[in-house]
Amino acid sequence: MDKRLLCGIDEAGRGPLAGPVCAAAVILPERFDAAILDDSKKLSAAQRERARDAICAYARAWGIGWASVEEIDRINILQASLLAMKRAFEQMLESKTLESGAGGVLPFAIEAVVDGLYVPEISVPCRALVKADAQIPAVMAASILAKTARDREMERYAQLYPEYGFEKHKGYPTKAHRAAIMKHGPSPIQRMSFAVKPA
Repeated sequence: MDKRLLCGIDEAGRGPLAGPVCAAAVILPERFDAAILDDSKKLSAAQRERARDAICAYARAWGIGWASVEEIDRINILQASLLAMKRAFEQMLESKTLESGAGGVLPFAIEAVVDGLYVPEISVPCRALVKADAQIPAVMAASILAKTARDREMERYAQLYPEYGFEKHKGYPTKAHRAAIMKHGPSPIQRMSFAVKPA
């Protein structure tokens, strides 16, 4: 077990007033065009989608994890984000590209880097690094997968609750979103533990 793989982990959706939080875990191959990667917030939607397609096609392994609005309200957004990260990592381990060796033991070691200050409870060594999503390709990739997955989910919610405009602001506290809450009341996916200031 002399080969060590780096897993990048990041989340999207800590700041919104509505919707779940999403996390991703990614192990990139040794040869990957990191030029297409960056902090997901610095990329256009089109750039994120192109990068997402490449990551999903060529990553050694990747996983997506979620924490629901109910979980966010029950355990707070930080703990929900860490829970989503744990779920993303566990889903990644189930990837068919990460074949186990004899006895179910992985034939390599994994270490993880998480963007931010805190780490989830996962089964491998894990360290937190502020701004990792602007420095480490695997974390950039995780940032992109989490962001694109959550955006798609919020666009789905926009079809269910069109009066809130989720397809535009993705649940973030924009003036338009706050105004919609004041006009229509809380949406069914509102984070009730988050304070809503008047628009």
